[in-house]
Amino acid sequence: MRLLRKFLVLIGIFFVVCLVFSFTEQPYWGYHWLGTSKAELKWEPKTIILLGGGGMPSQSNLMRSWYTEKAAKSFPASKVLVAMPGLLSDSLSTPQLMKSELELRGVSAERIAFEPEGTNTRSQALNCRGIIKMQESILLVTSPEHMRRAVLAFKKVGFEKVNALPAFENAAEADFSFTDNELGGNSILIPDVGNNINMRYQMWNHLKYEILIAREMVALSYYKLRGWI
Repeated sequence: MRLLRKFLVLIGIFFVVCLVFSFTEQPYWGYHWLGTSKAELKWEPKTIILLGGGGMPSQSNLMRSWYTEKAAKSFPASKVLVAMPGLLSDSLSTPQLMKSELELRGVSAERIAFEPEGTNTRSQALNCRGIIKMQESILLVTSPEHMRRAVLAFKKVGFEKVNALPAFENAAEADFSFTDNELGGNSILIPDVGNNINMRYQMWNHLKYEILIAREMVALSYYKLRGWI
């Protein structure tokens, strides 16, 4: 029981620390660092690699598809490689739906190829070696928290020219503040929250970033120990 109490106390302390940090800018900058620390564009890419991150539709895949389409239009001579496991003979499989999404956005089907076997970043990088020449420049498109690991993993298997495009969300330009009492309803003895954007949105986003950062730091540590990065 004493050991359990100590464990619960540690969990409580950890939660309080995370909550305190959620009111600061540090979670965002940690998330930003994962997305930009290895993100660069030094070479015109021969192949844009869209690293799949979930089903279709999903927030991660739709965001990555949006950025891939922008990159494909910026580099019209490049090929697009969809790296997502799935059955290519099934038109409703995730990689085929990702291809359809790119086509809807104006990327021609002739430019799109697949890497449908890799089930993690390491295996995707290994499999891409059999599709793309190692000396050719590539552009990785993935979520910000995954970008650092992806770049390091592709460099580890021998790719020499690795560009990166993190799929960051864009903040809305609208002012979401409001005056609570103007909206009717019950009058309650707590402060109005209509003008407190930090309490309504930012704190919760930062808690999400903290989870993403923690998960990715564990993944980076594992990849490092395995010699994959």
